[in-house]
Amino acid sequence: MKRSLFFFIALLSLAACKNAPEATVADIQGIDSSLKPGDNFFMYVNHKWYDSAQIPPSQAGVGAYMFMNYPQRLRLQGILDSVSKANNTAGSIEQQLGDFYASGMDTTTINKRGYDPVKPLLASIDGISDVASLMKFVAGEAKAYNTSILAFGVGPDNKNSSLNIAHISQSGIGLPERDYYFETDPSSTAIQQAYKVYLAKLFELTGSDAATAKKDAEVVYNIDKQLASSHKTNIELRDVNANYNKMSVADLVKRQPNIGWQNVLNDLGAKTDSIDVSQPAYYDKLNSVLKSISISDWKIYLKAYSINNYADVLSKPFVDASFEFNKVISGQAVQKSQGEKIASAVDQSLGEALGQLYVKKYFTEDAKKRMLDLVNNLQKAFAARVDKLDWMSDSTKQKAKEKLFAITKKIGYPEKWRDYSNVIIAKDKYFENVVSTSANNYQFQLAKLNKPVDKTEWFTTPSTVTAYNNPSANEIVFPAAILQPPYFDNSADDALNYGGIGMVIGHEMTHTFDDQGAQFDKNGNVENWWTKDDYAKFKAKTQEVIDLYNTFTVLDTVHIKGAMTVGENTADISGVAVAYDAFKMTKEGQYTTKVGGFTPDQRFFISVAKIWRVKMKDEFMRLWVNNNPHSLPMWRVNGPLMNSPHFYEAFNVQPGDKMYLPEEKRIHIW
Repeated sequence: MKRSLFFFIALLSLAACKNAPEATVADIQGIDSSLKPGDNFFMYVNHKWYDSAQIPPSQAGVGAYMFMNYPQRLRLQGILDSVSKANNTAGSIEQQLGDFYASGMDTTTINKRGYDPVKPLLASIDGISDVASLMKFVAGEAKAYNTSILAFGVGPDNKNSSLNIAHISQSGIGLPERDYYFETDPSSTAIQQAYKVYLAKLFELTGSDAATAKKDAEVVYNIDKQLASSHKTNIELRDVNANYNKMSVADLVKRQPNIGWQNVLNDLGAKTDSIDVSQPAYYDKLNSVLKSISISDWKIYLKAYSINNYADVLSKPFVDASFEFNKVISGQAVQKSQGEKIASAVDQSLGEALGQLYVKKYFTEDAKKRMLDLVNNLQKAFAARVDKLDWMSDSTKQKAKEKLFAITKKIGYPEKWRDYSNVIIAKDKYFENVVSTSANNYQFQLAKLNKPVDKTEWFTTPSTVTAYNNPSANEIVFPAAILQPPYFDNSADDALNYGGIGMVIGHEMTHTFDDQGAQFDKNGNVENWWTKDDYAKFKAKTQEVIDLYNTFTVLDTVHIKGAMTVGENTADISGVAVAYDAFKMTKEGQYTTKVGGFTPDQRFFISVAKIWRVKMKDEFMRLWVNNNPHSLPMWRVNGPLMNSPHFYEAFNVQPGDKMYLPEEKRIHIW
């Protein structure tokens, strides 16, 4: 989940959801009573499932959360298979979706074409003669999202959130992040070697002999490593102010003359006199190496990036090479089916067109209404918690509640759908369809440059299991796909829904006030609204979160990175607390009657544990720890509950239990 938060002001009578007062009470099954809930609550609830769950060979994990997108893609395959066989009107979304899917499923044609589709691209690289022509090629490819050494985008100005401006950010490396190039542990060195083998394979598949391919792979890797040395770490990327550096194009031209910014912007079609340079050190480094690295080496590098960019849409040898490399990183045993791959590609390329068909088939307005009730109830609970904070002054509390009340709530699907009518899709040209939709997506972004921000826009598809907070718009977003079990069940009782989707709502609300979100005001601008003393207290509390999560061991000596995950951990801790308060305001929350042997409070916390029921490969866990700002699922359960006094009461957690924290060490922020 990304980020989010909410606020309101009454705490008196948060009524149970009006559309489901007689909701079905779901059974709680699979609890491992041989384990103490206070030792490892995640395993107490999920151990039986965890031991029996089998990770599909084509996946890196199984269960809830992001891995629910696997069955989601099967749903999408069903929709796409149906429309691909229908007689659709030319230009309709059904025709576009069906023909895109059919073109991707036609592996006979794809394999017959080999790497012919990228030969013109490679020929263009051969024609590069100097830095100016190199940057012209780079800018041209950026328009098709082949980013290589330039990552350009359009989005809100952090200091003027109503206006879209140009942004550039660090780029130019093929491994997940900078530290992969500099770590010397066995896991990292294995990934480095696999990457070099992959690069060499790409060169061999496009005509190089083995010795030349191996030498060229080293050239690419060495350029990568030089660029990586200028990259900020994932932890450094969390600093909102340090990663906002709006500069005039005239100043950039002087500062980085080798890049040729004015020509680059012209080639991008971007008319602007300023750019937010998120990580200036990277572009300073790029400016330097454009001259220190030979043009012949740059051409080798650009060929590698161009082939890699399209490897998964070329013939089988390229697809296999890409998979073999990614297998080392993720631990995924076998490739996904072609249907799953293409369903995902369609969702990424024509997401809101596919979303219309998904919502029509799988989402109900009743679910949307109940979800809105839940969001509103948590908003009220959040406001009440702010009023009771003992560490915050009244003036800052007022500002916080103003921000809470200003939050926009988006549920299910966009209120207006994106128009794809200018995208041409052919049934027998998968590569061209990918290029066409990429170019269309770039032009969609470019058209927003220097224009007012469209506050109705969504940044995920309705069929994706996720939720997010967008601090620059002060909004929280819950796509249709997450509104299903185990997160949400319109027929289930309040204990399960408040412990499930309620925790997610509280999590997204809290993002408005995490270490990053707290720096944005109610209008989405980076602007201080805190007193100096209050902000110092807030920073001290987030440091407590960092310190606690640093102690959690994932694999061997691998620990959660507390400083990288602090925002998500803060949101988890407070998300559970807010959801519990909201649950206690419902009619069912006042009861003590046991169902299936568990009280309503116990069922609430069991639901919290079930929504993070995940099992994943060790390789994927390592990838996660290094790159994902969320803690691993087990600690998204145990971490927050260690800090919840109501969890201690519900399950009689006592000193000596492994999850026990003395009361004075329990973290209470929001």
